[in-house]
Amino acid sequence: MILGIEERDEQTMAYVIQKYSRLLWKVVYPILGVSSSEQDVEECVADVFIQLWNQPRAYDPAKAKLSTYLTIVARTKAIDRYRSIQRKREVPLEESVLIHWRADLCSQPLQSLLSKEKNERIHLMLKRLGEPMQEILVRRYFYDQKPREIALAMDMPKKQVENSLYGAKKRLRQMLEDEKGEFDEEI
Repeated sequence: MILGIEERDEQTMAYVIQKYSRLLWKVVYPILGVSSSEQDVEECVADVFIQLWNQPRAYDPAKAKLSTYLTIVARTKAIDRYRSIQRKREVPLEESVLIHWRADLCSQPLQSLLSKEKNERIHLMLKRLGEPMQEILVRRYFYDQKPREIALAMDMPKKQVENSLYGAKKRLRQMLEDEKGEFDEEI
């Protein structure tokens, strides 16, 4: 089989694809399946076989079994693809995004004034949190990304994302209490 791979024998490749597709799917799906389409998973698995076809000498049978080599390549490609997808979906934190978000929330005329004021306060509080807390909160609560997805997109441990969410919520709560106290003093 190794000789067939090195010589780019089509029958050998067909056998390899048939034999290892399910295994690679099981490796790739947990990484891509949550935030990607089934087509992304299929393309990633196909990319592994294309790499084997284009670079057959990259596989060294003395170092690992073919299944091990393919799963390592599949995992690496899946992580790269996941990061690429996340970059395309990256949350721009410019003023325009939050203004657009505020406009969507303020579509009802009677609640418009109160909603705009509330949104302004939220926007200012988010800015006061600073990075990376601001981005983590926006990703989690405005774009509904899971902590695992945020961690991968921002290249940080999941636990750090969870701790940042906890700390940011605590700081926001404190800011709201402080603001309420200031409002009560004015009255």
